Amino acid sequence: MKRKKLHSKNRKFSKHTSFSSHNFEPLEALDLSKINNFDELTKAMSLTAFGGRELGEAVDVTESMVKDKDCFKVLTLSGAMTMAQMGLLICDMIDNNMVNAIVSTGALMSHGFVESVGLTHFKYPEHISDEELREIKINRVYDTLEPEENFDEMTNIVREVLKRLDAEKPTCSYKTCYEMGKYISGNMKGRGIFKSAYLKKIPIFIPAFSDSEMGLDFALFNRQRKIENKKQLYFDEFLDLEHYADLIFKAKKTGIFTIGGGVPRNWAQQVAPYLDYIRYHIVDKADPSKYFITSKSSPYYKPFHYAVRICPEPVHWGGLSGCTYSESVSWGKIVPKSQGGKYAEVLCDATIAWPIIIKAVIERMNKK
Repeated sequence: MKRKKLHSKNRKFSKHTSFSSHNFEPLEALDLSKINNFDELTKAMSLTAFGGRELGEAVDVTESMVKDKDCFKVLTLSGAMTMAQMGLLICDMIDNNMVNAIVSTGALMSHGFVESVGLTHFKYPEHISDEELREIKINRVYDTLEPEENFDEMTNIVREVLKRLDAEKPTCSYKTCYEMGKYISGNMKGRGIFKSAYLKKIPIFIPAFSDSEMGLDFALFNRQRKIENKKQLYFDEFLDLEHYADLIFKAKKTGIFTIGGGVPRNWAQQVAPYLDYIRYHIVDKADPSKYFITSKSSPYYKPFHYAVRICPEPVHWGGLSGCTYSESVSWGKIVPKSQGGKYAEVLCDATIAWPIIIKAVIERMNKK
């Protein structure tokens, strides 16, 4: 049986339809013949669907965050991104004023340190077993290799840096990373995360510092000092927390760009409830009704205004890496969209999406 041909007026959307009254935004076919660069590509992708639209919208939010002169921008990093050769991408973000502070895992920064001093990572040839790699002192992270001799060289450099610290004063991750950057800037050629951060005065916070090669080197240094009956260095992680909280407290607006999740993301975002606790428990203990401040005018109301997250973790596992920014709104860590918050999430391997986003934003910045 033949279907009846619809009358033409029923097959077209007119200005009288609900589409017009609801201001739905139309999608557009991705036309490669009109695309010449990453800026144009991601603009076109923002009018498509699925992961492509997520990526395009992430570029828009990142651009808004970078252009906002009142915004203090935090980059949080997890995963083996430096072994995956994303280190210079971090340098690009620092050098193009897209970052005001970095919060990272110690492992990621340790691998970045290795490359900052001119050492190399390698591809993993699958015909070699992990047992064989162990015999020749080579460590594997999925499809990349880190020779143990890289860490040996790193240990020697870290030891030289730690010798310069004043044992009479406590240190922390951002102070130690500053000294690392200072040493590399004065002794090594080429680009690197610590060097770029040092030159731009960008603090690097490593909340789980002992969970890294640098942390082990720090512990090793102190053990040697103990044997030599010398005063050991004292590491106070709360110096990091207080300095970071002070930076966020002074900012008019805040933004966060997150790779993965884990400790760096949570540590960076928990500053919002921490400042709220300060307000309630210390500044105004007498009035419990002000607990969990909602007033935008309060200097202690510090959720992030902008947020971009790149991570393939699905939300239904319940882990922090898959936690949506909408969920973070419930904790007071992110400004809801109804109050002007802007956020985007890309469920993708960061080695795919991250370079495209940053390249597109840099192109837009250069055009303007």
